[in-house]
Amino acid sequence: MGFSPVLSLSQFLSSILFLFHFHTTISSSNYSSSSHFCAPDQSLSLLQFKESFSITSSASERCQHPKTESWREGTDCCSWDGVTCDMKTGQVTALDLACSMLYGTLHSNSTLFSLHHLQKLDLSDNDFNFSNISSRFGQFSNLTHLNLNFSGFAGQVPSESSHLSKLVTLDLSRNHYLSLEPISFDKLVRNLTQLRELDLSSVDMSLVVPNSLMNLSSSLSSLILNSCRLQGEFPFSMRKFKHLQQLDLRYNNFSDLGPWGCGLKGKFPGNIFLLPNLQVLDLTDNDDLTGSFPSFNASNIIRSLSLSHTAISVYLENDFFTNLKLLEVLALRQCNIIRSNLTLIGHLTELTSLNLIGNNLSGQIPSSFKNLVQLQSLYLGNNNFSGRIPEFLGNLTLLENLGLSNNQLSGPIPSQISTLSLRSFDLSKNNLHGPIPSSIFKQENLDVLSLASNNKLTGEISSSICKLKVLRLLDLSNNSLSGFIPQCLGNFSNSLSVLNLGKNNFQGTIFSPFSKGNNLGYLNLNGNELEGKIPSSIINCMMLQVLDLGDNKIEDTFPYFLETLPELYILALKSNKLHGFVNGPTTKNSFSKLRVFDISNNNLSGPLPIGYFNSFEAMMAYDQNPFYMMAYSIKVTWKGVEIEFEKIQSTLRILDLSNNSFTGEIPKEIGKLKAVRQLNLSHNSLTGHIQSSLGMFTNLESLDLSSNLLTGRIPVQLADLTFLAVLDLSHNRLEGPVPGGKQFNTFNASSFEGNLDLCGFPMPKECNNDEAPPLQPSNFHDGDDSKFFGEGFGWKAVAIGYGSGFVFGVTMGYVVFRTRKPAWFLKVVEDQWNLKARRTKKNARRNGARRN
Repeated sequence: MGFSPVLSLSQFLSSILFLFHFHTTISSSNYSSSSHFCAPDQSLSLLQFKESFSITSSASERCQHPKTESWREGTDCCSWDGVTCDMKTGQVTALDLACSMLYGTLHSNSTLFSLHHLQKLDLSDNDFNFSNISSRFGQFSNLTHLNLNFSGFAGQVPSESSHLSKLVTLDLSRNHYLSLEPISFDKLVRNLTQLRELDLSSVDMSLVVPNSLMNLSSSLSSLILNSCRLQGEFPFSMRKFKHLQQLDLRYNNFSDLGPWGCGLKGKFPGNIFLLPNLQVLDLTDNDDLTGSFPSFNASNIIRSLSLSHTAISVYLENDFFTNLKLLEVLALRQCNIIRSNLTLIGHLTELTSLNLIGNNLSGQIPSSFKNLVQLQSLYLGNNNFSGRIPEFLGNLTLLENLGLSNNQLSGPIPSQISTLSLRSFDLSKNNLHGPIPSSIFKQENLDVLSLASNNKLTGEISSSICKLKVLRLLDLSNNSLSGFIPQCLGNFSNSLSVLNLGKNNFQGTIFSPFSKGNNLGYLNLNGNELEGKIPSSIINCMMLQVLDLGDNKIEDTFPYFLETLPELYILALKSNKLHGFVNGPTTKNSFSKLRVFDISNNNLSGPLPIGYFNSFEAMMAYDQNPFYMMAYSIKVTWKGVEIEFEKIQSTLRILDLSNNSFTGEIPKEIGKLKAVRQLNLSHNSLTGHIQSSLGMFTNLESLDLSSNLLTGRIPVQLADLTFLAVLDLSHNRLEGPVPGGKQFNTFNASSFEGNLDLCGFPMPKECNNDEAPPLQPSNFHDGDDSKFFGEGFGWKAVAIGYGSGFVFGVTMGYVVFRTRKPAWFLKVVEDQWNLKARRTKKNARRNGARRN
């Protein structure tokens, strides 16, 4: 049948109805769609906000793609990543730019503040480069959720924040240079009456009176104020917070952050357990909080209890365990445990984390721990546990973090542990022996592995270590491992930050090449049998702070290429076979951050490197705010004795060029390095006078110029060095009187022996009248070269800075570190190290762009 071109009436009407319906549907669809479009002014504001920042991967370490990547002109901004709109008005109501790689300054005239309808704003985990929090944040009157966590904000929290009366959650945490004044805090707590969750961790609240916490909303369910520098009496009346489920007042004493913390004092508020909904209580690191821990009753629903580093008396007896059956987290690190029956811990079958570090506990690890089948983290370090590592630990299939360091454990590492899917594994400072089970190197989730110190592990490192793609810390130092170091260790891309293989018997050459963009901050290969040259690819380690290649058999010239490492604090190349001249800088800002320069016991020759003396900027200035460096151990010759610093404070300054073949005079420019605490130029062939400018070294504790060819008199200015404890000028050609008084009265004849023409105390030869020592000058303005270097610090300022900063800092840093090395590494790297990494990588890229 052929096709008829003529339509019937019914067909025609049907077609008309179809077209009408199609047109209506399309129109309706277009109308509906247009109502979803982002308002034009909102789209423009967002695009201008995006353009005001650079997108830098180092600004958000954990992110793969910036959310603003999808923000394009001409597209509906309501469909952009992180943007939520009101479907009727097209106004932006929520903006989630967490972890979006934003870098730059957030100015008060930013178009962000034109988004007046915002209800939720998340800018966490970016880098706003020490921006102040603008008072214009207070204009977001509809805001219910504000998150500025870990985004590089600084300065004062503006009082205008109190205008955000609808806030339900507020998170300003981990902005370590942010502070909150009492007036602003009072306004905040009085006006934010709907607040449920408040996190101000690491915000400086040192001027806020703890009692003002009582003005917070009674509807709070979560209050987190750790590392806030609160001081004073803990508020006792906590009953009003009936909805409180989480209370965190920890003092996280991260050593590279300074003395942040809570510092609460007074008696432990036992009535806190009358809060019916309390599930999480953390009072860690409040050393002045005293009293006894109260008895619990069966109605307690506490799931997490942390009292580490407090003076609260804790009795681990029947009542403690039988009434806390819901407990999931128990942290009593370095706590005041009066009596304990550790076997009863096996009754806490819901435990996922147990931390008993540093409590002087002894005996074998209780077999009842095998009942803790939910356990994910077990930390028993820095006690006196003995015997073998229990094999039943291998049956705790959920275990991810195992820390047994600094005990008296012996025997081999049980192979059963290797079956666990561990993330951190620390058996350092025990009495273990035998090989490292190769299966440990096959645990793909492992990011911390420390088997160092006092152990006697033998054998080789399995090549399967190359499978540990997320490894951040590897410490196998101070063992008896041998063989070749796997070459893949230079190829750990962005994961490995700390690598310590020192004090073993490794042979061969240093692994290479080091991959570009790596995150290595600490490399220690000291005390092995490594040969060959120092690989130039180390310049790819732009984050490197510590490089220790000492005590090997490296045969090379001085590695000038290391000058380009912008973060290098410590360079130790001692006791190798380095030869040739050390001519000085080849680039600008060479070694500007270097604090320890040790090239002793080599075959280096020529004049002293004056150029480097002019570029060691960190050795010219005192640290006003001492901090602990990322490195956690370094071995140096300190005051004539080889010693290992377990933790290194930034105030450490060492310049050691001893036992080489350097010639010529000591340059007067050396006086610029006034912050040096140990100077050793001994056992060279130096000539000329001892520079009086050394009197500018007001922090100097050890000076060794022995076994050279120095002539002339001993400068009287050296007697003014208040901290000088070790002095060796022996075996030179010095003459005239030994300066009298002050520090020089503490040195015996051995400091000056071998100088036949020296006289006066403590030498056996008396001085003639014409050789009598002059009166001690009160300052350096006596016509010598010290004017060239400017004024030094007064001894009082130095004494205060050195006494409180170094002695206390090193002692406490040592204790803190040795009791929680994995925790230290993870937390420091997560916060301050990431912040430093962001800026270093950004600067490296900028410098690279300039060179190109």
